[in-house]
Amino acid sequence: MPQILDGKVVREEIFAGLKPRIQGICKKLHRPPGLAVVLVGEDPASKQYVQNKIKACSDLGIYSRKVSPPATISTEELLEVLDGVNRDPEIDGILVQMPLPKQVDSRRVLEAVIPEKDADGFHPLNVGHLVAGRPAPRACTPAGIMEMVKYYRIPVDGRNAVVVGRSDIIGKPMALMLLAANATVTICHSRTSNLAEECRRADLIVAAIGRPALITADFIKPGAAVIDVGTSRITDPAEAARLGRTREFEQKGAAWVGDVNPVDVEKVAGAYSPVPGGVGPLTIAMLMSNTVGLAESHG
Repeated sequence: MPQILDGKVVREEIFAGLKPRIQGICKKLHRPPGLAVVLVGEDPASKQYVQNKIKACSDLGIYSRKVSPPATISTEELLEVLDGVNRDPEIDGILVQMPLPKQVDSRRVLEAVIPEKDADGFHPLNVGHLVAGRPAPRACTPAGIMEMVKYYRIPVDGRNAVVVGRSDIIGKPMALMLLAANATVTICHSRTSNLAEECRRADLIVAAIGRPALITADFIKPGAAVIDVGTSRITDPAEAARLGRTREFEQKGAAWVGDVNPVDVEKVAGAYSPVPGGVGPLTIAMLMSNTVGLAESHG
C-alpha cells in the first residue's frame, strides 16, 4: 500500500500558519483581510464551490463578500462590476468563479482583475512573475500540490517529474513550480506519443488531464509518487465496480474518480493523493494564503 497523501492534514497546517498572520493584518490595517468572490448565475456546482470558499474565510477570520450578477450579464457589464471591486479598499483579493456564461469573454474578465488583487494567480503579469521566479500570487491548485509535496517530504530536487495536462490553471504553472524546485520536468498532454512510456520515467506524476482513470499501473514506475488532480463523476455501476467505487456508488448513486485508476495505483505507487480528499482541500487553502499575502502587501 502506498503512503496516502491526505490534503486535509496539509490544509489544517496551512490554516494554522495563516491565523497569526491574519491577526497581524487586523492590528496593522484595523480590518481583516478581504476576499471578494464573483459568482455569475446559479450554476449548482459553482455555488457549492463558492460556499466552501466563504466558509473557509469565516473559519479563519477573513472578510468575504459574494458578488452575484445575473447569468444574463454582458462582458462590459461584468467589467464594470469588477472595476468597482478593484477600487474597494476593503478588498485585498478577488476571485472570479469559473466557468462564466457563454456570452461573457472569460479572458477579458480575468485580465480585468488588477494584478495586486489577483487571488487566483491567473493574471498574465502574475504568471510572468512565476516564470521569472518573482514573488506574486500563485495558481492555487499547483501551489497546494507543492505544499503537499513539502509536507510529506516527497523528494523533488533532481528528480524526474511528469505533468500530464497543459492547462493554464494547473498544468503549465505546475510545471514551472516543479522546475523552480529543481525537478527535471516533462509536460505531457492528449497529443503526447507513448504517454505511458513518458510517465514511467517519472519519480513524481501530477495527473491533471481530465480523463477518468487514464493513468493505470502501466504508467507508474514502482515507488513513484502520484498526485491526482482530476475529478470525474461516474454514473455507470459497472465502471464504478471496476474502479473500486461500488460502496460509494451504492450510497450516492454515483462515484467520483480522478485521472488515476485508484485500484492500479495502490499496487505500484510509493505515495498517492486520492480523489476525493487529496488535492481538493488545498486549492481553497492556497486561495486563503494568497488573500492573506495580498493583504500583507497592501499594508
